[in-house]
Amino acid sequence: MSDFDSLMEYQRTTEALSSVAERLGWDQETVMPRGATEQRAEEMAAMEAVLHERRTDPRIGEWLDGAESEVEDEEDRRMLELIGRDYHRQTRIPARLATELARLTSLAQGIWAEARAEDNVAGFLPTLSEILMLKREEAAALADGGDAYDALLDDYEPGADADSIAAIFSEMRPRLVQLRDDVLGAEEQPPLLEGQFPAETQLRLARQCATAFGYDWTRGRMDLAVHPFSSGRWQDSRITTRVAIPDPFNCIYSTIHEVGHSNYELGIDSDYAFTALGRGVSLGVHESQSRISENQIGRSRAFTEWLFARMSDAFDGMNITDPDAFYASVNRVTPGYIRTESDEVQYNLHIMMRFDLERDLIAGRLDAADLEAAWNARFLKDFGVAVDKPSNGVLQDVHWAVGLFGYFPTYALGNVYAGCLNQAMRAAVPDLDETLTRGDATPAVEWLRENVHRHGSLIPPVTLIEQASGAPVSPQPLLDYLEKKFGGIYAL
Repeated sequence: MSDFDSLMEYQRTTEALSSVAERLGWDQETVMPRGATEQRAEEMAAMEAVLHERRTDPRIGEWLDGAESEVEDEEDRRMLELIGRDYHRQTRIPARLATELARLTSLAQGIWAEARAEDNVAGFLPTLSEILMLKREEAAALADGGDAYDALLDDYEPGADADSIAAIFSEMRPRLVQLRDDVLGAEEQPPLLEGQFPAETQLRLARQCATAFGYDWTRGRMDLAVHPFSSGRWQDSRITTRVAIPDPFNCIYSTIHEVGHSNYELGIDSDYAFTALGRGVSLGVHESQSRISENQIGRSRAFTEWLFARMSDAFDGMNITDPDAFYASVNRVTPGYIRTESDEVQYNLHIMMRFDLERDLIAGRLDAADLEAAWNARFLKDFGVAVDKPSNGVLQDVHWAVGLFGYFPTYALGNVYAGCLNQAMRAAVPDLDETLTRGDATPAVEWLRENVHRHGSLIPPVTLIEQASGAPVSPQPLLDYLEKKFGGIYAL
């Protein structure tokens, strides 16, 4: 075989093993017995050891060198680029470090979940300190003398850097804060939804919403998790959600959000399966798919009209009796602690806070022992509310427990990308609202599949969004959308 063919065959097995490791993570978060935590940590560590050995095999470098002169096709060249990028990153990370991180972060998920349930920061901080020490070591190895945080960020959003993201956030913050102040100070405030919302009925309605967004149940399933996520690719991409009995929107919109992620993975060109092209190109682009599904589509006036009818039939005692008030309630802006439950106006402010904190953690300007105090002080400054308990504060997110430093800013980038895509999609599908009022979001999903999903990792993130939206990436479309939408709801 040619060097290119040998590399592709080798990569196929690596991708398959990576998918198996991902499935172990899904199992741990959904159906694994609680008593199996230590065993699963060893299993995850063993899988990571095998994967790290494969990803750093010297033959990859030899095949890459030989394959350079063998390929002319754009797709093949992009595969070599992606494999080479991963190879050069992986060879900087010692096998011991990769294995220990996999073992510790697997154990940490259970430790975090228990600490969160008990509001016991002290029970989690020793583990977080160990993770932070290992992530700083990893960042230093990857940075090779450059910025440590940028090295971690590059794992999730290739080509991005912290200074550029900070500049985008600085541009966004004044308009977001002004809009929040105007909304919270408005004379008319939307009602809070009240009624009887049994768990099974919520889950049944969540499945209907997933179907409305074209989720392929023959290649997916829905389960419960403490922190909703999606998992898998190609022919198997699963979603999770959670249920809060007083708040059915939590379940419904967590489901739609995760369907956005899974639709992306399931919409990638099937020819890219088991290759470096066969996954979402970045977490920012991935988040754009979940956020545009959840917000610009799922919280639109048109879709909430359909949802209002379904919920009125499904639940007893709802205090909201007309679709306009329901639309306002779905988009209600209120001070709150929880990022995943935050409204569109304030969501990015949550991300900006985490971005600054984790940059300080990786740089050594902040240690785990001081994180809770730093979190609480920053939250009070940014949101004007004192954190009442750790589960509403520093323990609310699982990301740092599983070592995902550099991940948080991709959420806000995803919102920026979603704003660009929504503007283009609305121009390309002018009758979209007509189908949304019938509970059919598939025209939007089809537009996204054609312009984003099918490409997988073929096109770099910013280039992909600019190609799909027909304009340079900018926070302007997102900010304009938010001001128009919430200005209308709150009569600003």
